[in-house]
Amino acid sequence: MRIVNVHEAKTHLSRLLEMVERGEEVVIARAGQPVATLTAYRPPRHRIAPPGSMKGRDWLMADDFDAPVDELFSCLQDPQGETGMPGASR
Repeated sequence: MRIVNVHEAKTHLSRLLEMVERGEEVVIARAGQPVATLTAYRPPRHRIAPPGSMKGRDWLMADDFDAPVDELFSCLQDPQGETGMPGASR
């Protein structure tokens, strides 16, 4: 691992990139304090599926997937039908 200051990194970037391509790791420092690591690029392992990649594959959706869910909010009302939120009306 080689440590270089910012000025040297700017001046000799091409040479540092060649070192990284050979498998070395370069640490860039400012005033002697490490700030960044210059390492070789590794493509991501998992690629995101492209749009349309599910075309032709069978999948099922429930018949009532878009049914109203009125009872979902019934727990927010008291027995008289008033909402439990101040200022809210039916």
